Amino acid sequence: MSGRPFMALRTAIVALALAASAASASAAENIAVTVKGMAFSPAKIEAHVGDTIEWTNGDFVTHTATATDKSWDVVVPAGKSGTLLLIKDGTVDYFCRFHPMMKGTITVAK
Repeated sequence: MSGRPFMALRTAIVALALAASAASASAAENIAVTVKGMAFSPAKIEAHVGDTIEWTNGDFVTHTATATDKSWDVVVPAGKSGTLLLIKDGTVDYFCRFHPMMKGTITVAK
């Protein structure tokens, strides 16, 4: 191939490669939080809209991750995990409904 058709095809391929690279760079993340010893670790999380938080409970009792504004409530049974897809930016404090001294904060950017 030579000439204009080849250049147009080459430009299209380069554009697709750049778009794929940008998409993978902004891919959503899975952020792990351990629940152990009656605490969330890490207690402060920075994330982006589209990320997922996964709480894994290493304690022998059920916990929750409950937004103080009541916008979400994730039950995390003993020895199990629970997840939350972040769909809104902002900062949300959360706690365990069963053990209110357990607290955390999630700051979500766009």
